[in-house]
Amino acid sequence: MKNYDVIIIGSGFGGAVNACRLSEAGLKVLVLERGRRWAPEDYPRGEGDAWIWDQSEPESCNGWIDLRIMDDMTVAQGAGVGGGSLIYANISVEAKPDAFKNGWPSQITYEELKPYYERVGKMLDVQTLPENQLTERYKLMKEGAEKLGYGDRFRPLPLAVSFDKDYSYDRPDPFSDAHSVKFTNQFGVEQGTCTHCGNCDIGCQVKAKNTLDLNYIARAEQLGAEVRPLHVVYNISEDRGRYTVHFHRVVDGQLVPGFETAERVILAAGSLGSTELLLRARDQYKTLPKISNYLGRNWSSNGDFLTPATYEGRDISPTHGPTISCAIDFLDGAVNGKEFFVEDGGFPNLLLNFLRDGAKGAKPKHRVLVQWLETLSGMKNPAASVMPWFGQAMDAADGKLYLGRVWYAPWRRVLKLDWDVTRSEATVQAMVDMHIKLSEATGGDATVPFTWSLLKNLVTPHPLGGCNMGTTSADGVVNHAGEVFGYPGLYVADGAIVPRAVGLNPSRTIAALAERIAFLMQRRLAGS
Repeated sequence: MKNYDVIIIGSGFGGAVNACRLSEAGLKVLVLERGRRWAPEDYPRGEGDAWIWDQSEPESCNGWIDLRIMDDMTVAQGAGVGGGSLIYANISVEAKPDAFKNGWPSQITYEELKPYYERVGKMLDVQTLPENQLTERYKLMKEGAEKLGYGDRFRPLPLAVSFDKDYSYDRPDPFSDAHSVKFTNQFGVEQGTCTHCGNCDIGCQVKAKNTLDLNYIARAEQLGAEVRPLHVVYNISEDRGRYTVHFHRVVDGQLVPGFETAERVILAAGSLGSTELLLRARDQYKTLPKISNYLGRNWSSNGDFLTPATYEGRDISPTHGPTISCAIDFLDGAVNGKEFFVEDGGFPNLLLNFLRDGAKGAKPKHRVLVQWLETLSGMKNPAASVMPWFGQAMDAADGKLYLGRVWYAPWRRVLKLDWDVTRSEATVQAMVDMHIKLSEATGGDATVPFTWSLLKNLVTPHPLGGCNMGTTSADGVVNHAGEVFGYPGLYVADGAIVPRAVGLNPSRTIAALAERIAFLMQRRLAGS
């Protein structure tokens, strides 16, 4: 066991930022990450690859994505060094100033976060899609906005992606990895430029996606931070101002117990992960009994929704280009007082990836066959005419996470969600209605998924809340600096501290909050 100044649980947008900034401050930092350290050659592509993370069986099922099916809600989370940056759609956009006017501690305003937003943008080297590389989805979005009179609301979005300004769709086999231009980023890590292959959410094999392992984490490790993958934390205890983090290491398909101690611990395991850890520490293990009764409350799905539309005779190519690149902004409530944010959606061509995976190590004549099949699948791709209208909305943020029992194993306590669509339904429906209008205006036929039209179920990759910021323990779990009420030196720095929906992609807001938490911690330590 080593002595650490800070232990960070998780390596997503909260954990990576704090690992970097606290290492820069000269602190000895340990990062415990439940997932693997992924490399391009390991990304899931084929049928038998490590796609799924199972929180109940991490020793045998520790793949790319954690899908939690909860009460009328499915939550998608990344699992690996880099956290949610591994699976997100590259969008690094600031929240609107009005998003902070209600529900936040008075210290948190857009003006307060602005310098931290800018710092995140520089670290992730954000940029918009080059004008000469606009996707068919981008063009369709702009067309729809203009036809409905919303042209002034349309805008490109900042992406954490590296582009080659000379790239063109006119090149032979334009989506081939061969068109990626190698370069060394500002942290000394080799990357490549985007080839519009569409694999953003399942791992960019050319490293054009500026995931956290290529910047914040790389910088932290260069300064001496230790990052341990496949370390699944299950409890935190406290004794005389010092915290012990209890975990299981995944070793050869087995769980091996261990622990480390430090005076400061930062939970950055995501909305579900950080909330569950504090719930277990308070209610199951009773090692942190003073945690606020507000724990688990104000959970939000951030109003995520996707409506597919088909276009007869029109090639939309949703499997090409960055997953999301633009938006039509209705967050001012101009449509029936409902606040939402429409985006273009995309998805990877899993068939094409599977075929390419099958070509690895194949004999030359077999590789020729696979290349022919690739061409055929591209020409007759049934998804080519689909537009996935996507977006987020300002939902009611009234869900509650708690530990409950399951009928098939009543001795176990699992994380559950109490979520009722009632107060969020009208806002989500307003976004769905706009998806339909945009489809009709551009000659498409939208199909609202029955999971919404009949069941009112949602899927979100943007879970927020559970360890909310507040002014006291009566209305929050942590203060404006991310410190847990009643436990000095214990922090939460991830989406769990966001007390309400932000109505658009939240990663940059989470990272900006983490930058601020790290700065305030450094300032406190310097003055102590």
